[in-house]
Amino acid sequence: MRLIRTAPAGRTLILGLDDEWLVGLTAIARNCSFARRRICMPYVEVGTENSGAIEIYYEDHGVGSPVVLIHGYPLNGHSWEKQEAALLSAGHRVIAYDRRGFGASSQPSLGYDYDTFAADLDGLLVKLDLSDVALIGGSMGTGEVTRYLGKYGSGRVGKAAMLAPLGPFLLKTADNPSGVDRAIYEDLMAAIVADRPAAMKTFLDNFYNIDLLGGSRVSDQAWQTSFNIAVAASAKATLDCVAAWLEDFREDVSRIDVPVLIVQGDDDRILPIASTSCGDCYAMCGTWLSRVDRTRFVGLMRTKSTRRCSSSSSDVVSHYTTGESK
Repeated sequence: MRLIRTAPAGRTLILGLDDEWLVGLTAIARNCSFARRRICMPYVEVGTENSGAIEIYYEDHGVGSPVVLIHGYPLNGHSWEKQEAALLSAGHRVIAYDRRGFGASSQPSLGYDYDTFAADLDGLLVKLDLSDVALIGGSMGTGEVTRYLGKYGSGRVGKAAMLAPLGPFLLKTADNPSGVDRAIYEDLMAAIVADRPAAMKTFLDNFYNIDLLGGSRVSDQAWQTSFNIAVAASAKATLDCVAAWLEDFREDVSRIDVPVLIVQGDDDRILPIASTSCGDCYAMCGTWLSRVDRTRFVGLMRTKSTRRCSSSSSDVVSHYTTGESK
């Protein structure tokens, strides 16, 4: 048994039964909770639920033009580790955060919709006072990019990229015949309620195309790491986020006024290219669509533009294909 008491000058000391000092830990910040793994990590508070704060965990590394990375489902900010390393080497400041309900962020029972996700992102950008940000979302994270730009505008954002995009509207309806049947998502939600770990296994198998790429492009260890992250997420978040995917982003898309790069694989089983990132759907200013098959980059295509951009198309391509900072 160990007793814990707080000593002066912000030092936390662990005592044994004989009351001898065994270990002295200096608190990095006096407001850091000892229960939070005894480590102070960077968080931004975005709300409350009952007596507890809702906090978003983020990591902020490097110097240079800022890049904000928004992860996909059901992962966390560490899923960007390879991209983060490349961006840091290229001289960027890189900020990656965990969506509420996932990773080290709070796991409240509310707020799993894109208006709230965008507000969480805005809270982070405001706290860090970022400007001219390259806002990059992967899979589910592209919803935050689209809703943020649609709702908060581009005052802090210089450019964006959507990798395997969710929008503009995923659901099949009378005015969106290329969408996905609602029954697909209802079945996924029912599977999550019945047996969440089993549902996450099936989801990740499709997410990584394991039957085709397992053992070659995706190691067993990489898959297992993703599974461990998925099952550690909030059960409420895991379920409610699926419903959030069906939100309509078409109005948000119409308000985007910064250059956007869209990258999509042609064998995506979660967000099929025919239902998401077709050029005619993303007819926005400065948008470029890159198509990738399972083994190589296929090409970069200019989508139809409905209005003029402040940046030239060649500048957009130069930035995203060479890593040149604008």
